[in-house]
Amino acid sequence: MDHKVERDLGEQPIAKIMALHGLKAHDLVAASTEQITHKMIGRAVKGRRLTPNVKFKIANALNKAAKTEYSPKDLFTY
Repeated sequence: MDHKVERDLGEQPIAKIMALHGLKAHDLVAASTEQITHKMIGRAVKGRRLTPNVKFKIANALNKAAKTEYSPKDLFTY
């Protein structure tokens, strides 16, 4: 019984949304009131599996930086 969890899920919708708004990882880190890092944003864009808490923090930072309302479901396919 090999229950291997797929960790690399490919580029996520957050990458296109950030490009649409002209945002870089640094913009999200600077806009966030919660503790997030450039590495977290990079992992999110590349499709590495994140915890629900980190996905929520990234969604909050994106919403603040882009002045929009995206949920984690809009940003991630998993």
